[in-house]
Order: sequence, then structure tokens, then C-alpha cells
Amino acid sequence: MSNLEVKQINRFFMMALAPFIGLLLGLLLFNRPVPATSPSADYTPDRSLTAESESVLQKLDEAELLAESTISKIQKTAALYKQTTGVMRDIEKTATAQSARPGIIYNRRITAKLGIPFQTINSDRITIELYKVNPGVYHGYAMKVKLKDPSAMQMSLGSGQPGSAETTLRAVQRTGAAAGINAGGFADSGGRRYPLSTTVLDGKYINGFQASYKDLAFVGLNENGKLIGGKFFSQSALDKLKPVFGATFVPVLLQNGQKVAIPSKWQVSPARAPRTVIGNYKDDQLLIIVVEGYNENGSSGATLQELQNKMYVLGIQNAYNLDGGGSSSLVVGGRVINKPSDGNLRPVPTHFLFYK
Repeated sequence: MSNLEVKQINRFFMMALAPFIGLLLGLLLFNRPVPATSPSADYTPDRSLTAESESVLQKLDEAELLAESTISKIQKTAALYKQTTGVMRDIEKTATAQSARPGIIYNRRITAKLGIPFQTINSDRITIELYKVNPGVYHGYAMKVKLKDPSAMQMSLGSGQPGSAETTLRAVQRTGAAAGINAGGFADSGGRRYPLSTTVLDGKYINGFQASYKDLAFVGLNENGKLIGGKFFSQSALDKLKPVFGATFVPVLLQNGQKVAIPSKWQVSPARAPRTVIGNYKDDQLLIIVVEGYNENGSSGATLQELQNKMYVLGIQNAYNLDGGGSSSLVVGGRVINKPSDGNLRPVPTHFLFYK
């Protein structure tokens, strides 16, 4: 065999065995053990992961116990607050009831002297109670009024203009009032009817201020819903009382719970007559008495002394006589309660009106 042939045979076997030799070398290289690496010298944990987890869990347990304790304290505080609030409300209710009790007792006392009302109007603004007055010598009606809102009582001026006049029934119907009475006196001139002397409407003087003369007295309501009245000789004196409305007639019957001397002229001119008087109790409730009579010649109705005594016995503090005779009128619920001496209601320039 020649040298050339030997070389060809060797090349053949090398090429045939090459894949197997490559595979063997690859297995030897990938199966070499990987040398272990030592931890970095910069990282040295102070506790194991298990110990750290246990610490975290322990802190969570402590937080849960603290939360439960806090919630329990809040619940106890809330319960105590609720209990305290309830007690305070009870105390407030009791105090309110106790503070109202003297007023209730006083109202019962004054009402007992009037009897039993035969008609009542009650709203959140006003309470009106109607009673019969019949002492034997005269007869009429009493109207007790409690103003819960000062604006529940107002005054009308005729049909809205000075010099005009209308009946109390018409004034009640026109304005939608629940009740009404005639108010001050008047003077006729040129076929028109004007309010007498000082008259105030909506806080303004109609035809200016006139000092009291011939025993004339002003009576009206102030901005607090309190009855004011008396003789006034200067506008500043009346202004101090802050009148919202008011009219004038004669005379004053009671002041500060005391009787005022009635001028001799008014004791006999006329002696008896239909009358309208207005006054106030200590608690500022109003009392109006309207006495009936069949004429104005002095033979029917009541005397001023009789009404003065009546108001005094009933506990009225301040009382004033309003226009009387054929002017006396009492309208409640759209109905004329008294019997006017003229046979019909007389048109007058001023009326005191009461609203629900």
C-alpha cells in the first residue's frame, strides 16, 4: 500500500470520528463543576429571615391589640357621650318645662276669672279666646289675645287713605284678618272721616304729632308687640316707646295696675254707652272688652267706672278706652259678634286687626 493511500484512509476516519469527538468535548466542558462563590464581605445580616419575620408578626399582634383597646375606649367614650347628651336633653326639657310653668299657672289664673271661652282661634302666630261678659248691669264680650308674633296685630287706616272709612267687618274681609275691633276716634270734615289726633301707621305719623289735649290718650303697639299708651306732650317721649301703630281716644283707665281718675266729663257724657276698651296683662297678653247697648243716650251699655273696675279685677295693668257708641264693633272669623247700637256697623277710619 502506498503512502498516498494510507493518508487517504486516515483522513476518512478523522472526518468520520469528528462529530463524536466534538460531542465528547462539549459534554466534558458543560459538566465541569461551577466553583462556589463566597458571600460579599460588605453584606453581613444581623438576623435570619425567620427571626425577622417573627419580629414583624409580633409587632403586628401588638398593633392589633392596641387597635382593639383603642376601639374599645372609643366605644365606651361614645356611649358615655350619648348617655351624657341624653341626660343634658332631659335636664333642658325639665328646665324648659319649669320655666314655662309660672306662665302656665298665671294664664290659668287670669283665664279662670273670665270663665270658659266659647270660641278659640289658635295658630303659631296668635291665640284668640272669646268669652261672654255679663255682670248683670251690662253685657258684652271679652277677647283675650296672645301675640306669639308681634306682626299678628296691625292697624288699618280706612281703605288705605286718610279721610276714608270702612266698617270693621269690611276691614277684616279686605285684609284677610282673623279678628278686628274699632280703634281710635275720628273727626268729620268735608264729607270725609279723619282719625282723631296723633295716629301712627307703619312707624310713621299720619298728619304729624299732636300733643295730648282734653284728656286724649294714644294707644298702640311697639315693635316688640307690647301695648303702649298714655298722654304724650312731646313726640320724643312717644318715639322712645318705638310705636309701630296706634290711635287716639279718651280716657286712660289703668296705668301700672292702678286706677286713673276718670275726668268728670266722661263720667256723665254719656253715663252708659256701648264701649270698646283694650288693656294688657303682666305677661303682655291683651284683653279687649266690647259692651253692647241699644243706643247712645246714656241708658244702655256700661259706664267707664264699671269697665275700669272690671279690668282692674281681671288683673289688667294698663287699660285705655277706645271709640264707643255706634263705633263699637267686634268681628271674629268673619262674623260680627256684638250688636251695634246703630243697627249696622259704623264706618270708622281706624281698626285694630289680628292675623293668624
